[in-house]
Amino acid sequence: YHLERIKYLYDELNSQGKMKVSWSEFLNMLKNGEFEKYYENYEKYFELMASKKFMPNSPTLFNAGARLGQLSACFVIDIDDDMESIMKAARDAALIFKSGGGVGINYSKLRPEGDVVASTGGIASGPVSFMKIIDTVTDVVKQGGKRRGANMGILEIWHPDIYKFIRAKEQEGALENFNISVMITPDFWKYYEEGKDYPLLNPRILRKLGLDFPPNLNEIPKEAIFGYTNPKKILEDIAYLAWKTGDPGVLFMDNINRRNVMFKYRGYIRATNPCGEQPLYPYESCNLGSINLYAFVKEKNGERYFDWEEYKETIKWAYRFLDNVIDVNKYPLPEIEKASKDVRRIGLGFMGLADALFALKIPYNSEEGFEFMRKVSEWLTYYSMLESVERAKERGTFLLYDKTTYKDGELPVEGYYHKELWTLDWNYLVEQIKKYGIRNLEVTSVAPTGSISMLVDVSSGIEPQYALVYEKKVTAGEFYYVDIEFERQLKERGLYKEEILEKIAKNGGSVQGIEEIPEDMRKVFVTALDIPWWDHIRAQAVVQLWITTSISKTINMPNWVEPEDVLKAYLLAYRMGCKGITIYREGSKSKQVYYAPTEASKRRIKEVLKFIKEGKINNKTLNIMITLEIHPPKWYYELLEENIIPKIKLEVPKLTESIKIKEINNSDIEKCPICNSINLKHESGCVTCIDCGWSKCIIA
Repeated sequence: YHLERIKYLYDELNSQGKMKVSWSEFLNMLKNGEFEKYYENYEKYFELMASKKFMPNSPTLFNAGARLGQLSACFVIDIDDDMESIMKAARDAALIFKSGGGVGINYSKLRPEGDVVASTGGIASGPVSFMKIIDTVTDVVKQGGKRRGANMGILEIWHPDIYKFIRAKEQEGALENFNISVMITPDFWKYYEEGKDYPLLNPRILRKLGLDFPPNLNEIPKEAIFGYTNPKKILEDIAYLAWKTGDPGVLFMDNINRRNVMFKYRGYIRATNPCGEQPLYPYESCNLGSINLYAFVKEKNGERYFDWEEYKETIKWAYRFLDNVIDVNKYPLPEIEKASKDVRRIGLGFMGLADALFALKIPYNSEEGFEFMRKVSEWLTYYSMLESVERAKERGTFLLYDKTTYKDGELPVEGYYHKELWTLDWNYLVEQIKKYGIRNLEVTSVAPTGSISMLVDVSSGIEPQYALVYEKKVTAGEFYYVDIEFERQLKERGLYKEEILEKIAKNGGSVQGIEEIPEDMRKVFVTALDIPWWDHIRAQAVVQLWITTSISKTINMPNWVEPEDVLKAYLLAYRMGCKGITIYREGSKSKQVYYAPTEASKRRIKEVLKFIKEGKINNKTLNIMITLEIHPPKWYYELLEENIIPKIKLEVPKLTESIKIKEINNSDIEKCPICNSINLKHESGCVTCIDCGWSKCIIA
């Protein structure tokens, strides 16, 4: 299979007039050892993975050198409003699932339910019904014969079926192979701020009139308007359903496209891959890889530090690895191969952030922590792009380079437009791109890293650690799994004891409120549910400043928060420049939606908030929120002002006409379908079983 890919690449380069020898001559050169010097590159790539400094996405690990040969995780396909296109989309999705990938589709071109179908005289069934076709296809086709595929279903907020769409996963078991997200288009926010009725538009009429998608609401004729809705109500309903069920997520079209260097020539990007970290045009793909930040924490004279020079060198080699993958990849569809090679997107990201911060004794949600995230992300993109320029000198730019605004000095990096944040010479990079071009349209993305972070035993992606200690059940028995850096520091202090581990495990994996753990450790070893949701969003926004594509991140919330928290989180994420947001309220994916909040959960977050209030953790997120006209929820004040932690009453909002909630059975809980474990964690848009490693969505 390796030889097959070599021959395929040879033929492709030969067709472009780039080969100087015949295939037989090439084979003889290979046989005679004339390419032996390239063994050094192979050895370097192997060393990066063997030393746990870098890992490519799962499809590359599964399929490289194997029959499938498909090495990418992320795909977006198109769907038009006719049966041929719908069935083609189902076929294309099946082939992608078979090869080991996941698919994102924007269904907004499909006419709404109840609309006329002129060719048959019938009535349209709407986008959600066709999502069910893709869902069924996903059920019966496993990814590369190893696991089911995953989908991102997107509907733009102006579509008449938006209320049906946001309720599509309200009943558990529906569209279980889908993540769903509402794409909020730029015009929506004006209506939201002004409180004006928001027009819902019929895509069939838009197409008939030759209007663009997404439509410009200033130019919409009355015949295209299907009806109106209250913009505040629709956003509140989206927030309520996300609070109740974990779906839908939200994508912000203007933030996605603000620094899109192809926007001038190709218009809006309107879809993402299943976990949301890759906004893509139709039939584009992206291969991902992640650098393990924890591997660069070194020790000298008893002090631990981050080795920035080794990190920089690893970025360059990891970039080369991913750029090479584009050429040896065996794509599932010819349209995908062409679109992917036209732009040569890669998504280099990182994992092990939480463990690196633990080792450096920096709280995740501190100003120092956010500054570390900012610098790590800036270096990742800067040195990836600089290496992409070097590759352009050797091998040429991507084919559509001239159809971008790179040549005008623009970059797909928000941080570039905030010079006060620079720690590197971005003007030099722009000059180099203008002079030599660049090999890849975009280079960085922070993926979930569920499988590969488990492989190298570090925290996932950008996420804080979910639990420091938990009980793990295997065939041979039960034992406590302990975070690698937490274990090291416990042993260093003589605190690695069974009874302490048991206490922490019973406290949800958190050290907050555990008296045996010193305060200086408690303020550093914060976990996902110790941190208020606004600090999760700030972490995502800080990293997004420097990432060319996007970030997969879960905004974890305790069970006892209210729907208002989710709504405020949407507004904060949008105003801070995030490209999308996924909320997970603890317990909302199981059928025990309304169980009472535990006092332990409140104590955990209260202790961290007190660290901030007392200045033991330097944190300015609330100040930023208030300047953005978003105030903390009422429970924040209640937790900090009362001596006894108050009981927070969960009030289910009055159900609107458009949101009908059915009775909930409290007898079932969410379990792993493989090993029946209830030890499941939700992060980066995925649910993962802690015990056996099963995951519900595609893991990059």
